[in-house]
Amino acid sequence: MLNHYETVFILTPVLSDAQAKEAVEKFRGLLSAEGAEIVHEEDWGLKKLAYPIKKKHSGFYYLIEFKAPGTLVDKLETEYRRDERVIRFLTFRMEKYAVEYAIKKRNKKQEQKTEE
Repeated sequence: MLNHYETVFILTPVLSDAQAKEAVEKFRGLLSAEGAEIVHEEDWGLKKLAYPIKKKHSGFYYLIEFKAPGTLVDKLETEYRRDERVIRFLTFRMEKYAVEYAIKKRNKKQEQKTEE
């Protein structure tokens, strides 16, 4: 059975846009290669951190929502730890109410975009 997961990772701010996209592609590719179904992605861009991490005060935030077996999360997080471009990450399993909320939130954003 596939679980629903959400992962957010922060890339170091010293990367160029192309390098940041390459890092995101690497993790997206890993998920796809392992049979995960990517449900949604959001690029939150460069944001200020609440506190310095590795002497950095900002970072590129990226969110990926996906469906996959639980064993994939360990592989993904191992890759995060090995990649020096990632300064923080968080992956969690979403229960059905969190999934419903995420869908509602996406639909609301879509409606706002179509109204503009």
